[in-house]
Amino acid sequence: MTIVRLSAKDVVPDALRGAVAALGNFDGFHLGHQVVAGEAIAQAKAAGKPAIIATFDPHPVRFFAPDAPWFRLTTLDQRQRLFEAAGADAMLVFEFDASLANTTAEDFIVALLVERLGLSGVITGEDFTFGKGRGGNIDVLRDLGAAHGLRATAVGPVKDEGGVISSSRIRDALKAGDCATATRLLTRPFTVEGVVQHGDKNGRLLGFPTANIDMAHYLRPRYGIYAVRGRLPDGRILDGAANLGIRPSFDPPKELLEPHFFDFAEDLYGQTIEVEFHTFLRGEQKFDSMDALMDQMARDCDEAREILAQ
Repeated sequence: MTIVRLSAKDVVPDALRGAVAALGNFDGFHLGHQVVAGEAIAQAKAAGKPAIIATFDPHPVRFFAPDAPWFRLTTLDQRQRLFEAAGADAMLVFEFDASLANTTAEDFIVALLVERLGLSGVITGEDFTFGKGRGGNIDVLRDLGAAHGLRATAVGPVKDEGGVISSSRIRDALKAGDCATATRLLTRPFTVEGVVQHGDKNGRLLGFPTANIDMAHYLRPRYGIYAVRGRLPDGRILDGAANLGIRPSFDPPKELLEPHFFDFAEDLYGQTIEVEFHTFLRGEQKFDSMDALMDQMARDCDEAREILAQ
C-alpha cells in the first residue's frame, strides 16, 4: 500500500493522480466509515482508477484542544492495515497543522484536492466539514468541485437499533466497559497495539507474568479486568486476562495495560503486540493481602478462559 503524507514537501505519485478518495478522519474505521470507504473503492474500480482512503494526523480535536483526554481508537499503523484490508490502494495522511487549519474551504478543494492531489472524485459522510472555521460542507464540496472536474458524493449515516453508528458511541461503550457494543460497531474488538516494556515484575512474583504496555494516545476504556486476546508479531494468537488501570494494590499508582497470557512463558520484551478487548470482567479494586489478590486473579483467569473458549 502506498502512503502519502500531505506535508509541504510531499509529492503525490503520478500513479495516484485521478484517484477516487474517501475523505474523513476514519479513526475507528467503524461500520459507518467502512460504508464510505466501500463506496469510494467501488467508484474507483468502476472507473479503473486508484482508490485512496484519507485520514488526519493529529486528529483536528488534538490540534485545537491539545490538553483534551486521549480518545484515539486506532493508530496510523492500524488504520493503514485496515484501509489496505478494505481494498484501498493508498492511504493519504493530511498532517493537521496551523497551515491546514487556516486553509479556506475553497483552497482545500481547488489547491489541495484538485491541483495537488489530482483527484477525480471524493466520497464523504453527509456531516463532513472542512476548511477554516468549518466553512466547507458537502454542498460546497459538490458545487465547487463540479466546477473543477471533481465529483463529490455524500453517504448517509449508517444506523442500527441504537441510532447512528459513530466513534462517539464506540468511545462511550468502551468507557462503560461494554465491549460487545464496541465490537459490533467496529466490526472487530477494540485493539491496543504497543511495545512490551519492563515493569515492576509484580505479576511474575505473583505467578501471573504480564506483558506491560503503555496506553499512549489510545482512549482509556473503563479501568478493570478484561478477557483479552493477544496477537504476536509472528501471527500467533494468545488468550489471556488483562488489567487496565493504576493497580491500586501497589504503590505508587501507575497506569498500564497488563495482559497475562495463558500457558505462555516466552520473553516478549521490546516486541510490538496487539491486545484485543473482548469482555469486561470486573472493576479495579484494592486487596488487603497478596493472597487475596492472587486468589482473585486466579478466578479472573478461569472466567476469561471460559468466556474466550465460547
